[in-house]
Amino acid sequence: MTNPRQLAFIALRDIHKGAYADVALDRVLQKVNLADNDRRLVTELVYGSVRRQRTLDTLIDQLAKKKSHQQPQDLRTILHLGFYQLRYQQRIPASAAVNTTVQLAKENGFSGLTGFVNGLLRQYLRKAGEAGEENTSSSLHTDPLQLPENPVERLGILHSFPDWIIQVWLEQLGLTETEQLCEWMNQSPTIDLRINPLRTSIEEVEAALQSVGVLVRRIPHLPQALRFIGNTGSIQKLPGFREGWWTVQDSSAQLVGHLLDPQPGEVVIDACAAPGGKTTHIAELMADKGKIWACDRTPSRLRKLQENSQRLNLQSIQIYTGDSRHFNQFQNTADRVLLDAPCSGLGTMHRHADARWRQTPESVRELSVLQKELITHTSTFVKPGGVLVYATCTLHPAENEEVISAFLAESPDWQMESPSGIELPDSAQIAPQGWFKVWPHRQDMDGFFMVRLRKTNNSE
Repeated sequence: MTNPRQLAFIALRDIHKGAYADVALDRVLQKVNLADNDRRLVTELVYGSVRRQRTLDTLIDQLAKKKSHQQPQDLRTILHLGFYQLRYQQRIPASAAVNTTVQLAKENGFSGLTGFVNGLLRQYLRKAGEAGEENTSSSLHTDPLQLPENPVERLGILHSFPDWIIQVWLEQLGLTETEQLCEWMNQSPTIDLRINPLRTSIEEVEAALQSVGVLVRRIPHLPQALRFIGNTGSIQKLPGFREGWWTVQDSSAQLVGHLLDPQPGEVVIDACAAPGGKTTHIAELMADKGKIWACDRTPSRLRKLQENSQRLNLQSIQIYTGDSRHFNQFQNTADRVLLDAPCSGLGTMHRHADARWRQTPESVRELSVLQKELITHTSTFVKPGGVLVYATCTLHPAENEEVISAFLAESPDWQMESPSGIELPDSAQIAPQGWFKVWPHRQDMDGFFMVRLRKTNNSE
């Protein structure tokens, strides 16, 4: 079976039953041998329908007699696919989107409802075409989607986010920038790589990729970073991957390693290390001289770290399995500690299509408790005079500013340090307090929070 829309339907059905979006998509794609453009279509339809779920449900609510949650689940999924193509896939002709969706209904147990599916999608097109444009939603006066006045709900429905996430951003950014951030988070993610300077140079990697027709561009302020432009095909098959010349890592995550600023010969502990992007970066920055303890409680994710460090030919990393909150053997042993804390991932929602629906205000509260426990304990690993960097890929103050403020209030022997020695992206701002937040719509990279703390010499 090689029908991209049927494959997308199967993946979406799994996601609605609780599977992670990337896992469900992977499972479907592994079973078939598709041409590259069909693989891209399946991926776009699955991730797009998951991202835009709230908008698509609202369209069903407004156009059908029965609300989306009252529709049979599989029929709702089929309607999502149809509306997603009509609304967001300008390259797919409207007639093809309607006909293939009707066909999907026929083939998946809804032959009696093909008239309903056809009628609903055509009703959308009629409303969209009132100003003479058949397949567009670029100008709001021709948009069949009716939006409420309330800014939180309006942005939530239009850009498909839960209200609570919109609220968190509005409080920090205001209306205009929140809208820009929503738009950024709904784009397909870019892929960045980090060259391994112990094995190659940035020029050599650029030339090797260019030789197979893959385009990259450099990223200002990040000496090891390249960003892919356009399609790459299978990453693992690109020149230099197997040889350990480079690894995939977003620019924001690369900033964290530079903020830590590890030096050759030091002892460094990465307290939540797996799958190891930042650990291997630390080893490269230390010229692979010294000792890095890579700790994590998930053995399967640590195996990934091991594979990566072997591929990059790094010797300085020692793996330690377990929960960093319960380690006592590291007290006062480390020159530097990286705490890349488990978080809600609200800065990387463009990469994880279903993250916006999985996190809740309650899960954020639970994570902030875990983060406070982690920083309190891992700070004891640092020698007097040493450094701890706290980082997350979320943009929620409860997991960032509030965790750091609470820690410093209880820890008189720690102080914040401004990030010297690190070049920050243009328009990046260090808060007066000393922490630094990457806003994706400003810096065009994943959302991150990072701060460097130093243990004063007079601490016990």
